[in-house]
Parts: sequence; structure tokens; C-alpha cells
Amino acid sequence: MGWDCPKSLWRLGFALVLVYTALGIAAHPLKDIIEPYMAFLGLVSLLIFGGWRRRSAALGLLVAICLVQLLSWWLAIADHPQWARPNPDTERMAKLFIFIAIAWWLRGSLRHVFWVWGLALLAFLLTTVIFPEGRDSWVSGLQGERVGFGIQNNQHASMLFGVSLLGLMAFAKRFCWSGGLRWGRACLWLGLTLMTLVGILFGQTRAVWLALLVSLVVALAVVGWYAKRRYQVRLWNRTTISIGVVLVVAGGVVAVSFGHVLADRVFTEDQVIAQLLSGNLDSLPYTSIGIRIHSWIAATHWITERPWLGWGSNGRELVIEHTPWLPEFVKANFGHLHNFLLETLVNYGVLGLAVMGALVAWVAVISWKAWKRGDMPNDVALFALAFFFYWLVVNQFESYLSFWTGIYVHNLIVAGLLTLYWRSPGDSGYARKNRLP
Repeated sequence: MGWDCPKSLWRLGFALVLVYTALGIAAHPLKDIIEPYMAFLGLVSLLIFGGWRRRSAALGLLVAICLVQLLSWWLAIADHPQWARPNPDTERMAKLFIFIAIAWWLRGSLRHVFWVWGLALLAFLLTTVIFPEGRDSWVSGLQGERVGFGIQNNQHASMLFGVSLLGLMAFAKRFCWSGGLRWGRACLWLGLTLMTLVGILFGQTRAVWLALLVSLVVALAVVGWYAKRRYQVRLWNRTTISIGVVLVVAGGVVAVSFGHVLADRVFTEDQVIAQLLSGNLDSLPYTSIGIRIHSWIAATHWITERPWLGWGSNGRELVIEHTPWLPEFVKANFGHLHNFLLETLVNYGVLGLAVMGALVAWVAVISWKAWKRGDMPNDVALFALAFFFYWLVVNQFESYLSFWTGIYVHNLIVAGLLTLYWRSPGDSGYARKNRLP
């Protein structure tokens, strides 16, 4: 019932995970070289030594999404060969299942999960200060410019800073007060938190701001409800009032220092939003929001034509390139739809979206089960909840899961949740034996 993989093989696999994590942002081309070996070795090891874990629904969903991609490509070849790719490109969606191998290599250890998540945080933040483009971005951000720290584009660095902030907030107590040198750890936590907050501000990505607001409100509401129900703690006490005061003061400092940046970014397209809310879409200008809306409208036309299996892996590109009424500058400068849900529908239809929806639901269920039986600590469950809402919102405005940055974040976080679910045997009657202390 344990993790019966030979120690030498596990050490190799776990070392690959650590290298993958460390290089994920700073040197992603090297990470891409390691990735298939780590994933293949992990899947083979799981199938040989995994015991009951080999019956995981994730493996079935992996097979399902590969079949959907194959069917979509075959129909594309038959229906519009001039537009179809020469190969099925199954790795595009299969990469979202690399977490299975990583979860296996983490071996159900909470310590290993925090090693990987902590290494990812440290590697990302160091990337923004070690490389010249990152250092220049901090300077430019102080001058009010929108910056991306040299990571894909401006939105992707903001997304990474947002995930970092959620982790720092969820694990603040564990980070600061578990172990020695408490005040030193607390000062380090404060410094890292301020760094992520400033990075989020400098990135000027409104979707990230919205996603953080939604996820933090949900997380605080759940914490308040749980504390009141489980421990009969009043919502308004010295602790919550103190936290509120700190947040108000911090908000005031940010507003005084960078209020113009926030205002300019938030209200720069207020007229476009007003026109959107009025339903007048035909004359919507091609601003940042306008381009998204027009491309989404174009996508719906393509989706209705091939709703079940889509247009193949390059469906999103077809929407941009072959929608006649989209302006030429949009076709020249944009190659995706800034919405992962729509991209999945265009590429792989309702069946592809159903598989991805099943994956989301399955991750939610296993996280709930792991927490209920005691294999997932409260702070990890809280982080999972906040990340779920954050990830849901940001992927409606940028297709992060179609890029290496989003795939990297998705696989590391879901792997941590899955490996904790795998701590206990398949027979729930034995779950208590593996509970966390």
C-alpha cells in the first residue's frame, strides 16, 4: 500500500522534479527538455509500482483528452485539410496532465510539496532580480510603466506574482511561526509579500487584480464561516480588526504612492465598458477589452459550425486569421483568444471542454476528500480554494493554460494536491493510519 518504487529510481525522479521546478521560469527551454523524461519516467513508474493509484481517474482523463485530440485532428484532415496541422499535436493538452508524474515523485510527502512550492516561489522571484530585463522592469515600474519582467508578456509575470501572493498569504502562519528564528522568518515573509504586491501593481494586469479580489473574498468568507462554526470564534475580534487595520494602512500607502497608476489602468477603458454593458457591440473600439470581445464573438461563430470536436489544435489561430471582418492589425499581432474556455471549445469542441471540466471537478473532489480525512492541512486546503477561484478568473481573460507559464503553475499545484490525496490507501477504512500529525 506504500510507495514501493526503488529508492534509486525515486531519487532520480525527485531530482528531475526539483530541476524542473527550479528552471521552470528562469530557463524554461531547459525545463522543456527535462519535462518529457520526468513525465514518462513517472508514468511508467506509477504503472509498475503504483498499486491502487494506477486506478486514478486522472489517467483515464489523460487517455480521454488524447482521444479527443486525435478525433478532432482526423476530422480536420477530412474536412479542411488545407487548414489542418500535419500531425495531431496531442501533447498540447496532454501537458496539462504532467502533474500525475510529479505527484508520484512527491511520494505523498507534505514536506516534499512545500519544498517544490517554495523552490518555485524562490526561483521565480530571483528571476525578476537576477536577469537584466527583470531588474530594468523594477526601475521602469517605479516610473509608472507597465512591465513584464521578461516573462512571456506583461500578463504572465502578473499572474505568477498573483499565485505567489496567494501562497504567501495562505501559508503565512506556517512560514513565520513554525520553527526557530521566528522574527527573522516573519521579516522575510513581509519582504517577499511586499515584493509580490509591488510586482502585481507594476504588471498592471486588471484580470489579475480582479482574480485576487475574488479569491481573497472567497477565502476570507470561508475562513470566517469555518472559524465561527467549528471554534465559535466571533468574526469581529482583536485579530480580525488588527488585520483590517493593517490592510487599510497598506492600501493607503499604495494609494498615495501609486494611486495614479491604479486609476489610469482601472479607468482607461471606462467608456468601452459602458458601451459593452449597453449591448452596443458592433461599434466597440478595438482597445484591449474591445479586441477580446470581438475575437470572442468571432470564436462563437466558429464554435457553432463545429460544436462537438472543434477545428483541431490550431482552431484559435484559424479564428484570428480567417475571420474576414477582423482588422488586419489584429490578425498580425494576436494569435490566440485570451480565453482558455473558448479556445478549448474552438479547438476540441464540447467533448474537449467536457474532459477538462471533468478534470477540474475531479481535482476539487480529491482535495475535499483529502482534507476531510486529515491528509491535507487546513492551510493547504485554503490555498487550493483560493487558487481555484483565482485560476478560474484569470483564464477567462488570458489563455494561461495554453502557455508554458500556466502549464508549469497548473502542474506543480495540482501535483501537490494529488499527492496528498494519495497518502492514504484506496480503502477509506485505512485513511486514519496516514493522517497528518
